[in-house]
Amino acid sequence: MIQLNNISKHFGVQVLFEDLDLMIGKRERIGFVGRNGSGKTTLFKIILDETTPDSGDVVIPKGYRIGTLDQHIKFSKPTVLEECCQVLPEDEEYDWWKAERILFGLGFSEEDLQKDPSSFSGGYQVRINLTKALVQNPNLLLLDEPTNYLDIVSLRWLRGFLRAFKGEVLLITHDRDFMDSVATHTMGLSRKKLRKYKGNTSKFYEQTSLSDEMYEQTRMSQEKKKKELQGFVDRFGAKASKAAQAQSRAKQIEKMGTIEKLGAENTLGFRFHYKECPGKVILETNDLSFSYTGKEEDDLFKNLSISIGRDDRIGIIGKNGKGKSTLLNVIGGELTARTGKITSHPSISIGHFGQTNIERLNENKTIMTEISDCNSELGMSQVRNICGTMMFADDLAKKKISVLSGGEKSRVMLGKILAHKSNMLLLDEPTNHLDMESIETLSDEIVRFPGAVILVTHSELLLRAAVNKLIIFHQGKADFFDGTYDEFLEKIGWESEEN
Repeated sequence: MIQLNNISKHFGVQVLFEDLDLMIGKRERIGFVGRNGSGKTTLFKIILDETTPDSGDVVIPKGYRIGTLDQHIKFSKPTVLEECCQVLPEDEEYDWWKAERILFGLGFSEEDLQKDPSSFSGGYQVRINLTKALVQNPNLLLLDEPTNYLDIVSLRWLRGFLRAFKGEVLLITHDRDFMDSVATHTMGLSRKKLRKYKGNTSKFYEQTSLSDEMYEQTRMSQEKKKKELQGFVDRFGAKASKAAQAQSRAKQIEKMGTIEKLGAENTLGFRFHYKECPGKVILETNDLSFSYTGKEEDDLFKNLSISIGRDDRIGIIGKNGKGKSTLLNVIGGELTARTGKITSHPSISIGHFGQTNIERLNENKTIMTEISDCNSELGMSQVRNICGTMMFADDLAKKKISVLSGGEKSRVMLGKILAHKSNMLLLDEPTNHLDMESIETLSDEIVRFPGAVILVTHSELLLRAAVNKLIIFHQGKADFFDGTYDEFLEKIGWESEEN
């Protein structure tokens, strides 16, 4: 077990949290929620002794080992397997199969294990670091966004691993479905305080809402009582016969103190603007094939023919690096197919959110300029309204793109989509870099959008909520599946999970 007592942390005038207490019990798997910037990662660093709290202490039993996902990429061994095995405990230093099991689960092949770890993409390098955290078999796993860069198959494997883990887990992830499937408890940082409840995120938010409601009722009751007492003081304070009673009530008011009103928390809130489409079919592809080399043998997908209705919801799923984002970019006109044809309705208007679009944001422009540039018909008040909707109110809208975080740039891209009317949304991992509350808002709006949606995501929660058809990258090809994600799992399933 591990215990935190009266932990406080400030950065200048900003207070992250105060008088924070936490006890992690035996075999507890705790999901850790909170807005971006609330202090979750800072608390992890305090537990790891990488950051010193302003007050309080962390109590860790002697011999208690903590494993963590290192966000810094630094390799020292010539092969992936050697890199991962160097962290095995001394009495397990020859049990290389333990690292192999985890690497296979995270999507590495037998051949990959002998490659230079630095030769892999950033996403796979993070997986190597994740393997190094898991293979150490610590008492406590501190995992900060381990689901980033994992494809849907690896996510399902990691879920099973964490469920079977014999120690404790403290997990930060914005994937609510993943968290709920793993965690025994949920805790959250809100308004500089930490709360922890047994159960999933729904139970946590329900309990938090109830606690806030009771707090507000107590505050209002106190305000009412103070108003009544002050009224007596004001009426009778100057009268000699009532002076003692008035003075007594004045002292009573002073002793009551003040219960501060709960501060409002920023919330991502928006609605996609829809443009009517009279046609039943908004876009069709015929015999679509693509390879970056232009050679048939290098095709990521081939002979793909699909018909997209004006209100279809199509999810593109599969392992990383197989061509999901590429297909979306071909449909969106960012890339040209090697073979085949794309036919779209004359009234089509596409809102495209993708990683390549984010890279095209002009680093020297402000948020306001980026959004206004994509629709010259917008007035300044409309631009400011969109900026506010994306949580860039007032002077924040004047920030340059160059100083924004990845999550902030994602919100700018969503704002650009809002700036014009669309009847087809192409969304490539739109939930990346958003906090859990913002993801929920975005997911609701995707479901509500009356037009067509083509969505690349690894979120099974979003697939179940928003998708009724699939394009599946598996078994070396891309197939169209006319059905829901659960119907796919029931009728076909992932080949790597077959017994």
